[in-house]
Parts: sequence; C-alpha cells; structure tokens
Amino acid sequence: MDLKSGEEGGGVKTPKKSDEQEGSGNSKMKGTGGISSKDMIFRADKIDLKSLDVQLEKHLSRVFSRSIENQRPKEEWEIDLAKLDLRHVIAHGTYGTVYRATYDSQDVAVKLLDWGEDGIATTAETAALRASFRQEVAVWHKLDHPNVTKFVGASMGTSNLKIPSKNPSGDGQSTLPSRACCVVVEYLPCGTLKQYLIRNRRKKLAYKVVVQLALDLSRGLSYLHSRKIVHRDVKTENMLLDAHRNLKIADFGVARVEAQNPRDMTGETGTLGYMAPEVLDGKPYNRRCDVYSFGICLWEMYCCDMPYPDLSFADVSSAVVRQGHR
Repeated sequence: MDLKSGEEGGGVKTPKKSDEQEGSGNSKMKGTGGISSKDMIFRADKIDLKSLDVQLEKHLSRVFSRSIENQRPKEEWEIDLAKLDLRHVIAHGTYGTVYRATYDSQDVAVKLLDWGEDGIATTAETAALRASFRQEVAVWHKLDHPNVTKFVGASMGTSNLKIPSKNPSGDGQSTLPSRACCVVVEYLPCGTLKQYLIRNRRKKLAYKVVVQLALDLSRGLSYLHSRKIVHRDVKTENMLLDAHRNLKIADFGVARVEAQNPRDMTGETGTLGYMAPEVLDGKPYNRRCDVYSFGICLWEMYCCDMPYPDLSFADVSSAVVRQGHR
C-alpha cells in the first residue's frame, strides 16, 4: 500500500490530529473567557489573611460545637423538635422571641433564645449564655405547682427547627442559628399580669380579684422558696394568667438555688423598680429579696400602677437605697 498516496487521498492524517490536540490543550490553558495563566496570579499583599483566619475560626467553632452536641448524652428534659410546630410570634424579649406552637398535639409557648447569627458571639459569650439557659431549664423542669408555669421541655440546639419567615415572598420558613436554644412551656391565653393591670388602669381591680392574685403569687413564691429557689426577678411581667385568671410564675432565666452562705449570693439581678435595697446595693441577699419584689407587685395589683409613678426607675432605686423609701 502506498502510504503517501493514501495521505493525499484523504486518509487519516495523524500529524494533523496531533496538532488539533495541541490546539485544544492551548485553548484549555487559556480557560473560560480567555483568562491566561498570567491573570490567575494573586498578589500576596492583597489577600486579607486576618479575615480568612476569622472565617476559618468561625467555621471550625461551628463544626466543633455541633460535634460536641451530637456526642453528648441526651438530657431528660430534651424534646423531639420534629414534634414542635411553630405558628406565630406572641412576644419579644431582651434575649429572645416567644412563639405560640403545638408540641405533640399540646398547645404550648416556645421561648427561642437567638444569641445572634453563628459566629457573631465570642466563644466565651456563647458559653455563658448557654450555661444560663441550662440553669433556667435545670430549675424549671423539676417544678410542679399550680402557680408555677408548667415546663414541657427544652432543646440546646435548633438547627432542625423551622420558624415562620418574616419575608412573605419566601417559602414561609427560615432557620435559626444552630447554637440557638428553645424552652417549651404550657400556653396561657390571657397574657401577662402587667398587660392585665394596664388594661384595668382606669377602673382598677375589684378587691377580691386583688386578693386572689396576691394569694396565687404568694403561694407560688412559697413553693419556690421551699425548694430553696430564689426567683430574683419577681415582677408583673413575669406573671402569666390562664383562662380562669389564675396567676402562674414564669421566666426562670435568673433564678438560682439558694446558697447556704448568703454571702455567696451577690450581684445585681432583676428589674429596676422591683429590686430589693440589698440587691441594688450589691450586698449579699437571700429569698427575702423576692418578698420585697412581692410587695411592689402587691401595690401594683391594688393600684394598677407602679409606686412613685412620677419618678424614673433609676430615681426610685436611688431613693430606696440612700433614703430608705419603701
């Protein structure tokens, strides 16, 4: 066979194919959009290494925290988030949002504690907030009294929980940061005692209603104190009413098991206007600080207003500590 004539007659031309492969290789080297290898060189002085380090640290922190949560044993109070169905917001607080929801066919209120997007809070801040949450749950889940809000359960993470979206054009749901936590309690339809008093500010409450509310609060506090628990934030905003106007104590975010030595219990906790003089002054205190706050609540129930309404909470607090106002 004449190879030369075969090539001239249109046979396979190996050299040409080789050229096409070479050309293909060259085109690949240039890449999409004609970017040459020279254009892909980065200037080291333009790379924000500090930002990269921060992002890497945040990512590793999230991965590590999730790994720890998955490995730790499940607490007896932890709930199955698959059974929790959030409906709508019913209240906003300093550290979270309260939703109305259903859990295993039960009407409940869910307090979601969102401490910022993942990576915003420092490791120390997150640890302190989660420890405070564990403290609230540890106190609450052991309590059982008709004048204390019934605890249903809690979760140390909400990565699998869907919440109603604020964006109506979206899919109707959004997710929370994985480090957010939630506590689930019975739903009480009549809101807080504070709201009830505000609604009755003009006409005031009947005397028998004041007595009933006062007895409910005193019984609830007596039960807590019998369990060596100091609430430390007794106020009408932390009292909830059921459909029959029965009062129940709620929000154990700053509650604490009473120390054997009163000097171990220090620090300014609570709400201005309700805080006892010794708490305001940073002195050691015990369950009697709740009794002082109860007295303020009793005045508020009877008058449907706070004591010294013409003074700010700061002025009242100063008068309580320095001038002995009661």
